[in-house]
Amino acid sequence: MDLQQLSGPVVVALFLLFFGTSAYIAMRISKKTENADSYMTAGGQIGFGISSASMTATWIWAASMYASATSGFTYGISGPIHYGLWGALMILLIYPFGRRIRQVAPRAHTIAEVMFARHGRSSQLLLAGSNVLGSVISLTANLIAGGALIDMLSPFSFTQGVVAIAGGILLYTLWSGFRASVLTDFVQVVFMLGAVIIIIPVVFFAAGGPELFTEGASKLTAEQRDFFSSEAFFNQGAPYIAAVLAYAIGNQTIAQRLFAVREDLIKKTFVTATFGYGSTIIGVGMLGVIALYAGITPVDNDVNNLIPQMAATYLTPALLCLFFIMIIGSLSSTADADLTALASIVMADVYGQRVGRRNADPAKMVLIGRITMIVAIGAALYFAGSNLNILDLLVFVGALWGALVFPVIASFYWDRVTNVAFSVAVVAALALFIPVRFSWIDMAGRVGIAFDVLATIGIGVVFGLMAFGFLGKRVALIVGAVSIVAAAPWSIGFLHQYEVLSGSLISYSVSTLVCVALTMLNTRRRFDFAEIAVTTGDFDDREIDPLAGSETPVDLDDARSDTSRDEHAVAAARLEEDPR
Repeated sequence: MDLQQLSGPVVVALFLLFFGTSAYIAMRISKKTENADSYMTAGGQIGFGISSASMTATWIWAASMYASATSGFTYGISGPIHYGLWGALMILLIYPFGRRIRQVAPRAHTIAEVMFARHGRSSQLLLAGSNVLGSVISLTANLIAGGALIDMLSPFSFTQGVVAIAGGILLYTLWSGFRASVLTDFVQVVFMLGAVIIIIPVVFFAAGGPELFTEGASKLTAEQRDFFSSEAFFNQGAPYIAAVLAYAIGNQTIAQRLFAVREDLIKKTFVTATFGYGSTIIGVGMLGVIALYAGITPVDNDVNNLIPQMAATYLTPALLCLFFIMIIGSLSSTADADLTALASIVMADVYGQRVGRRNADPAKMVLIGRITMIVAIGAALYFAGSNLNILDLLVFVGALWGALVFPVIASFYWDRVTNVAFSVAVVAALALFIPVRFSWIDMAGRVGIAFDVLATIGIGVVFGLMAFGFLGKRVALIVGAVSIVAAAPWSIGFLHQYEVLSGSLISYSVSTLVCVALTMLNTRRRFDFAEIAVTTGDFDDREIDPLAGSETPVDLDDARSDTSRDEHAVAAARLEEDPR
């Protein structure tokens, strides 16, 4: 079947409609004198509707749509369910830890900034560095996805598509930063959800409807027909379960939204985003399942072409335009989040820490943020045209965040964790993860058994931390211990066959064991968590309604002094009430 394309003028019109609307929104909220804190976190007072839409849109990115469809094509109907369900769990896990983070750091801008207040420079650099790398890679992946879409569905080339998308995203994000990102996210998520509701059923019935599953079943393997496929679980589901905590705790695009939403709306926001993300990604993944049952071969044997190929095969021209906007919206919502995350890291963790919060020049901070976005887009354009293996880089960044999970969480609850314990734990975890993930070690015999033991401990760490977030320390210790004992009989001697899963679990276990061991050696120094609220805070002296209100100059030293005293007292009182 021939693939239809959109004409050049139609594609240009769609670009002007989408990016023009986004730019108009950004210009409407732009200020002659931009507030630095608002540019990074919108003042920490965003309401429920915009914040939940922004969280949903940010994590429904082009790569997640493509990956979910690939999972459906590879593993059958269980594939997108594993992908979407555990990805949604990642968002849900944010709120219990997020409430604690906001409790001790109510006016922070980045997690790395908080780690500097908690530990010092090395811990901050590990978090900030991993997020710079991760956001540039994510930005690159989104540009590649957009370029491939335009190359397949229009007369324009891959390079032209990448440059046009990069320019459009930079255009509306540059002037108002994070505020522009969250407001345009609201519009983008409406487009995406509406498109999914319409497009998936249309493709399903155009491909054959309910009879497709009866007639196409013979094309599937036994594992693809099995809803409880072990192959799908160990290659897709289990690694994703291991990854959800890493992305929830280590990723600055999530942290930025955590610091931006009103503190009393954290739970409501992230629970809503959980359902929005899960339903959308599972729905899009069904395009891969339909392709599998229909016996479709991906163009150039590249499964990343499945989604645009299905759209170009079965959709009418009008619906193909809607599909085009859906994909452009999904990649834009994440790309602008990556730009604002990078800007906030350089503004707060590089410039802000170098000159000090009281000496920071807000106008210079905003300028630095804008320059950072331009440099990041340039780097992503360069990498998009190179032969780098983006998947391997994403796996590496995910593992780095996995190594950070326990030290970061422990640093918010355990007053004995030191900078040495944090840093050494992360480095040790990475030192073992990398050779396991890339099969540099022969896993035969006792070596494989030893790594399986570490991976099994990692299972207990993952489930224990999940339980800790919702149910507290005592339940977490029980869940962790039971998980290790229950998993050991089948995991030891088996897990090392799955490099991605095994490597991630080892990253968790080693960072936990080393961090706990070194922390236990610290019997004297105790950290006062109330210090974080005093150390972190606003850089700008202009109070501003995060999205619409007017700026009001205030005395910076007086305001910060009063705020610091108030936050110190409030934080101390809250911590006394928190048994964990």
